[in-house]
Amino acid sequence: MIQFDDVSLSFAGNILFSHASFTLQKGERCALVGRNGSGKSTLFKIIEKQIEPDSGSISIPRGYRIGYLQQHIQFTKQTLLEEAAMGLPKGEEEMVYKAEKILLGLGFTIEDFDRSPSTFSGGYALRLHLAKVIISEPDCLLLDEPTNYLDILSIRWLTQFLLRWKGEFILISHDRDFLDQVCTHTMGLHRNEIRKFKGSTIHYFEKIVVEEELHEKTRIKIEKKKAHAEQFAERFGAKATKAAQAQSKLKMLEREPALEKLNALSNLDFSFNAAPFFGEKMLEAQNLSFSYTDEPLIENISFLMGRKERIGIIGKNGRGKSTLLRLINSELKPKGGKLFTSENCKIGYFGQTHIERLNSKHTIEEEISLANPLLSYTQIKAISGLMMFSGDDSLKTMSQLSGGEKSRVLLGKILAKPCNLLLLDEPTHHLDIESIEALIDAMDDFPGSVIIVTHSELILRRLNLTQIILCGRNSQTTFLGNYDEFLEKIGWEEEEKKPPPIKKTLPPKKPNNLEREIKKIEEQIKTFEEQLAKNVEMLNQNPRSLDLAKKVEEQQKKIDQLYQELEILFSRL
Repeated sequence: MIQFDDVSLSFAGNILFSHASFTLQKGERCALVGRNGSGKSTLFKIIEKQIEPDSGSISIPRGYRIGYLQQHIQFTKQTLLEEAAMGLPKGEEEMVYKAEKILLGLGFTIEDFDRSPSTFSGGYALRLHLAKVIISEPDCLLLDEPTNYLDILSIRWLTQFLLRWKGEFILISHDRDFLDQVCTHTMGLHRNEIRKFKGSTIHYFEKIVVEEELHEKTRIKIEKKKAHAEQFAERFGAKATKAAQAQSKLKMLEREPALEKLNALSNLDFSFNAAPFFGEKMLEAQNLSFSYTDEPLIENISFLMGRKERIGIIGKNGRGKSTLLRLINSELKPKGGKLFTSENCKIGYFGQTHIERLNSKHTIEEEISLANPLLSYTQIKAISGLMMFSGDDSLKTMSQLSGGEKSRVLLGKILAKPCNLLLLDEPTHHLDIESIEALIDAMDDFPGSVIIVTHSELILRRLNLTQIILCGRNSQTTFLGNYDEFLEKIGWEEEEKKPPPIKKTLPPKKPNNLEREIKKIEEQIKTFEEQLAKNVEMLNQNPRSLDLAKKVEEQQKKIDQLYQELEILFSRL
């Protein structure tokens, strides 16, 4: 169990947490979400005692072990086994057999033990890092962006691993679909506070939206009441017959809570600048081949792309997905075959290596203007604003920006020039959940065509693909259909054949009184939340209805009370 009590922390005057409190109970698997820079990784460092908060306390029971899977993986030993054995607890350094057992359980072979850690793919590097953490026998895992640089197969393996994990964990990821598959609770860093709810990230974000709408409506209502009371006091305060009533209204005014107007949070909200396309065929690849060495990487791939199509390029890391995009963008010349591109085709390209090509001395405005020298300064400022760089923020240089901010600059450069074909290579890599949602919406609304390399199954499903190019070892396969159809008809042939261990199923037991009570409260919560959603919608249509606003407020209080009762019941199971 981990408990934060009234924790506050600031860096250079920037508040990260203000009187934040939460408890991680036994058996809870918690998604940790929040905007880039909100303090998610910092929260892990506080738990790990790498950073001391300005105030408040963190309670961790004696003997409760925490395993920290950091975002950046580094290896220092010569062999796989030596690296894994570094995780052995103090006093057990010689018990290397424990490391061997865990490595074998994570999919390594005995032949792998003498290999250098640097020779393994991203997915197996993560498994090695996990092995070092598991060997320390932790009760709780802290997982900071474990899916970064993993391909779909590795993410699917990690999902199964976490579903079988018996302890607690807190998981940072920008992959909402992945979080909702493995987590029981969602904890969010929002407006310098930590909020924790039982349920999915969808439930968390919906609840935050409802609360903020209710806060703003209540604030406006209170301000109107105060203004009316002040006018009454000014007008009738001097009259003997009305003086008592005026004083009463002023006293009531003093008792009203003061609600501050919530600062507007910047959101990525944009549409790609679409260029018209005349014709049906946008591009065609005929027996396209390419290699960096004597061994072929792309061999004899053929596909045809029409307008308004969506193509997903998928496969393990190192199988030529990014290279195929670079061939389409004419950055590389094919070793064999031909690529035909329509004269009307105008490409907007987001490449993985393009972040590295940004000039560290250039400002955001300068980088956007380079994409289209014909833009006026007003247009450049407008694009900067759409990418969440308003005011003087657009004068920041590339050296001052985080990975997520640089990704937004690259998206801004695409907006600067009209296009009808988007080539996107892992565009969500450094973006937070809110920005990823905005990008998915922009891609979905784009009237042109899209070719995307991604390891996000959420994006592959949301884009409603018309084709899939599966990059295997030295070969590529084209599948006509969407991602779910691909899984049903072809699937991942390379996915591990070993199924997770099956637990023996016991005959269903009759629910006890506690379980019946839990089920009853869960049904009540569901009913109240459905009613609340309807009333919020009615309130949006009729914002002046005080009765509706009061009803929404009462229902929200009732739901919060039911969740508190539910937490108490769960703790007694």
